[in-house]
Amino acid sequence: MNAAELKSLQTPLIILLIVIALAASLIYELDQTLSASKKDLVQQQNQMREARTRLHKSGEEKDVIVKYLPNYQYLQQIGFAGDEQRLNWLEGLRQANQQARLFGVQYQIGSQQPYPYAADLNPGPLTLSQSIMKLNFQLLHEGDLMSFLAALGKEGAGFFSVNQCKLDRINSGGSIRFQPNLRASCDIAWITLRPANSGERK
Repeated sequence: MNAAELKSLQTPLIILLIVIALAASLIYELDQTLSASKKDLVQQQNQMREARTRLHKSGEEKDVIVKYLPNYQYLQQIGFAGDEQRLNWLEGLRQANQQARLFGVQYQIGSQQPYPYAADLNPGPLTLSQSIMKLNFQLLHEGDLMSFLAALGKEGAGFFSVNQCKLDRINSGGSIRFQPNLRASCDIAWITLRPANSGERK
């Protein structure tokens, strides 16, 4: 091949190199676009998977709510679930005092605090709290104590447990037939169940 032939091929060779460079550039851009598209596809698939999981969980949560809502509403009705119902407690004391035919009840309510045995009951995402109420009242005889506590429980004013009760005899002399013979001092814990994120009332 002589110099004239080489010179005649110079322009086609330059064009070929330009075409090859453009083709390589296009292939690179196409590869980058394809990689980005694959990445976006993976992200969208993950988002769709998460959305399906949330939808499935929301369906399960709805089923749980539908299943247990009547029971929870009943617990609210009797004053166990939800906020403290202190006015109902006092009304329950008044009614129980009348039913047990006591001589009046003095009370003192402490601040709300965590229920110390909550972990044993495993309440899950709910919190158990208690407020200690100290009671002082007088009795005609020992049986009146159980009658009073039974009447208080039947009032539906809330859920409580008796921590302790102490009885002391009153020296009345026996001159009056229907008069108190015993003095009772009791500590009862009013217990409430609430969602863990709700604030506690002091």
